[in-house]
This record gives sequence, C-alpha cells and structure tokens, in this order.
Amino acid sequence: MSNNNSIKTVREIIDEVKKAVIGKDKIIIKILLAILAKGHILIEDIPGVGKTTVALSFSKSLSLDYNRVQFTPDVLPTDITGFTVYNKHSGSFEFKPGASMCNLLLADEINRTSSKTQSALLEIMEEGRVTVDGTTHALPKPFIVMATQNPIGSVGTQELPESQLDRFMIKISMGYPDLPSEVEILKVKSNYNPLEYISAVADAETLVSLQKVTENIHVDDKIYIYVANLVEATRKHPMIKLGISTRGALALMAISKSTALLKGRDYVIPDDIAYMYKDVFAHRLILSSNAKINNMTPEQILDEIFRSVRQPEMSV
Repeated sequence: MSNNNSIKTVREIIDEVKKAVIGKDKIIIKILLAILAKGHILIEDIPGVGKTTVALSFSKSLSLDYNRVQFTPDVLPTDITGFTVYNKHSGSFEFKPGASMCNLLLADEINRTSSKTQSALLEIMEEGRVTVDGTTHALPKPFIVMATQNPIGSVGTQELPESQLDRFMIKISMGYPDLPSEVEILKVKSNYNPLEYISAVADAETLVSLQKVTENIHVDDKIYIYVANLVEATRKHPMIKLGISTRGALALMAISKSTALLKGRDYVIPDDIAYMYKDVFAHRLILSSNAKINNMTPEQILDEIFRSVRQPEMSV
C-alpha cells in the first residue's frame, strides 16, 4: 500500500468513527495512531462518556472481529485465555478459545477484576499469543486491546500494577463533551443509533498493511538521540522515583511514526514526538514522595522535562 493510499484510508477511518463519537476528534486520532503503531489503549474515565462506543466504532469501521469482557471480581483468567477440555468422542483434549481470540478486545473496567485475571493479559498484550496447558496459540492479526478503567477511588477499583500499565502504549481520558457536542449527541441519539450508520472502510488485512507502512516511516538518528535524552531525563529527575522503561521509549518511537503518516510525511520530525509524548509517558512514571506531597502530576513534570531537553534541528 502506497503512502498516499494509506493516508486516504486513515482519514476515511477517522471520518467514520466521528459519526458515532461526537466532539472527540483528538481522542479518535490518538486511538487510531496507537492502533497503527500496534499498540494497546487504556481509557480512564467515569462511566457513560462513550468509551464503549469508541471501541465499537473502530471495530465497525475496520471490520474487525470484536469481543467485549465486562471485568468483575468473578472473571477468571480462563475466560480471557481459553481452556482445554476432554472430548470423549475423539479421545483427545480440545482448546476452547477465550475472549482474547479476536482482533479487538474491549476490556471494560479492567481495574475491577482480580490481579490474577489482569496478569492473564500480560502475555496476550506483549506477545500476541496465549499459552494454555503448555500449548501456545497465536492470536489473530491485528490484535488490539482497548481497556477502560474507572478513576481510582471509585467503588470496587484497584490500581493496575506497573507491569500491566507498561503494556499499554497510551493512556487517555475522554472527559465530558463540551456544550455544543452534548447538544448534538442528544439530538442524534434521540432519533437513531449512529453506530448503525458506520461503514466498513477497511478490514483486518488493510489494517495490517497500514501497520507495515507505519513501520517503514523513516527515523533520523537525531530523533533516536532526542527520544533517548527525554527518557534519560525521566530517570534522573529528582521528582521521579521510577522513570521510563525501554518499552516506553519504543512505544514513543512507534507512535511517532504513525503521527508522521497521518500528517502526510514518510519521516519523523520532533513535532511528532511532542504530539503523543505525555500520552505515552505519563502513566509509566512513578513519582517520588516529595512530588506527591507537593501535589505534582506526571504531566507537569513531563512538561518541565520537555522544555529542558533540546530539540534537534532537522534539515528537510
């Protein structure tokens, strides 16, 4: 697939999702950038602001096989990974796939389930496969986890461990719609379900092709050094207890390529790094006790780091 065709398809996907997700264009773009970069998405927000609608809209516009799991304390790891069962007619054990055997898995309210069930997602998200009773089963390609969580402090919630958070390429918040968007949502959804009017403008094969185009976006050595300097600055900052891992650095590099593609370029510039920098890094940081006492947020510290690290000068 050529770059021009890729850009055209990407914009068509955005336009379709916008039919059902009103007034959240930036959120739509950020989610699609993560998908193009083969990343998983964590959406933290209160119930009822359209998190599930976003996932359904992407599954329809991309014509993806979609499963949804409502995470509660009684959800078991085998509900996600699958299990083997003895078939007395064939005299052998058979694998019964779990909810993860799909292209797009919506893990709804992931922070309400047990840590054991959460950990079942680790191999799935990192390797794109499940291992059950010693046998490994590959998941379909592409495979995307779009998880939602309620804000910590809501009834029945618990914090995701750092190892789990690190598997999500980005963490975003949808927030309430603005007043004009709220009015538009009330008008539209009072008369029909906009999800029914979303057309499939791509399929799983097309998305895999788009992901390959994204991978081939050029990155200059100056950009690699720039990202490494940003990462190093998080590890040395006095207000940060645990800085960005190498996985986090790779995530920023990958999503900067999809950002470049969306903007019609076949190469990355510093602005592409800046666009998704906080969405990729903020949820990976562990702040020091001093930072918490002073009510500092990861975003504030990342802004400070971003200003302190010099951007490379690029010749076009």
